[in-house]
Amino acid sequence: MTLPRTGVVLLAGGSGSRVGAATNKVLLPLAGLPVLGWSMRTITGLAYVERLVVVHREQDRAAVEQVVLDRLPEGREAVLVAGGETRHGSEWRGLAALRGAVEAGDLDVVALHDAARPLADAALFDATVRAAHEHGGGIPVRPQPGLLRRDGGPRVRDLVGVQTPQAFRAGALVEAYARAESDGFAGTDTASCVARYTDLPIRAVPAPATNLKITYPEDVALAERLVTALTTP
Repeated sequence: MTLPRTGVVLLAGGSGSRVGAATNKVLLPLAGLPVLGWSMRTITGLAYVERLVVVHREQDRAAVEQVVLDRLPEGREAVLVAGGETRHGSEWRGLAALRGAVEAGDLDVVALHDAARPLADAALFDATVRAAHEHGGGIPVRPQPGLLRRDGGPRVRDLVGVQTPQAFRAGALVEAYARAESDGFAGTDTASCVARYTDLPIRAVPAPATNLKITYPEDVALAERLVTALTTP
């Protein structure tokens, strides 16, 4: 199946506070590349991705730009955009950079991905983008069987954790964020805004256990081991 023309917003505007670093966690070294470099490597290898926007903190622009330039194959381009005060604000700024292409009909799907998930592989991007194209939206999920109730009651069952990349039909996604901006609404993630402002069906896509998010110091060590295992012949 030919995958749709896709734009990607790569969110690289986090900090290093919880991971215990003095710099943005996506700039930390991971098996020979910055964390951001692994997402760049995957995304720029997807032939159907026609536009890439990297959202960064203003103070990280030079460092992020260098990583992006180092990982861009010849003939590929990326746009750098300073993020907002919130995650939702950063998503909207990234989408605004694609708005012209979306409204011109040049993109079918847009995916948003957290650069702090460096091990999201091509297969996961393919699956979420395909789900968005066929149904309206696609989000990666993992079962959360070990969660307990604060009040000591029965365990919560059939609960999943939502991850990225999250992909949606481009026109409906941009329209949802434009309406959210007008209303002053800020969602917790992309899917929450889409669910509020559209009637798009959103399909859950099984995510591999390797799609971890780097949040704490131990996550960096685990990601290092996983990268080594996944890239060693």
